[in-house]
Amino acid sequence: MKHYALITGASSGLGTEFARQLCKDGYSLILVARRMDRLEAIKRELAPEGRDIQIIAADLSSTSGCEKVMEQLQELPIDLLINNAGFGDCGVFSETMLSKDLQMIDVNIKAMHTLMKRMLPKMHKQGYGSILNVASSAGLLPAGPYMATYYATKAYVASLTRAVAREEKERNSGIYIGALCPGPVDTEFNRVANVEFALKGITPSYCVSYALKKMKQKKTVIVPTFALKCATTMGRFLPQKLLVQITGHQQKKKIYH
Repeated sequence: MKHYALITGASSGLGTEFARQLCKDGYSLILVARRMDRLEAIKRELAPEGRDIQIIAADLSSTSGCEKVMEQLQELPIDLLINNAGFGDCGVFSETMLSKDLQMIDVNIKAMHTLMKRMLPKMHKQGYGSILNVASSAGLLPAGPYMATYYATKAYVASLTRAVAREEKERNSGIYIGALCPGPVDTEFNRVANVEFALKGITPSYCVSYALKKMKQKKTVIVPTFALKCATTMGRFLPQKLLVQITGHQQKKKIYH
């Protein structure tokens, strides 16, 4: 029996790295992204591994794009969903583009929510499965001035993941639900978000290998670096007003560096 992993946002960054590592771990893959040419290139790269690799070109910013993915998966058992599609933007809220904000909400929140909502009943019926929602350390903080919409979308991902993980635990479903909350990772995210990070980024390879290890340990919230673990833990003891001010100061450097 083949073990399938569904990866969204698979055409670059963490999505591509999840594909590489899961393929080596023996998974057959279903790769989803907007850019068919990139998906085909990844399929060619991984073909020597001898796995079944299926690609689906879909725009997850639309409900129809999400439904297209689910329709093509009806007959396949899905062991693992990596809900990775997402992007950010940096700037003063009153000056950034509304259209980009709304598309960010559609991808970071609505697509993640839709696929998770549709996949869980399928996994319940199967009797097994795992879902990893790719959030951000930003989602563990109260707010992020100068990346306001992005922080808000990732807070939604972290909150929803924690809640659903608890529900699944209480019903003893055996289905794993987790959120990956990295800080800066050296991917295309920086270019799309118009941002230069103040902190040194980690490699996609390290981030993904760490996430997969913690998934096996059934960790709900996965933070890949010690420094960010300390920062998010210490943040619980600071007044939220002060923490938002500190976060905003760091984010502002990305615009006016």
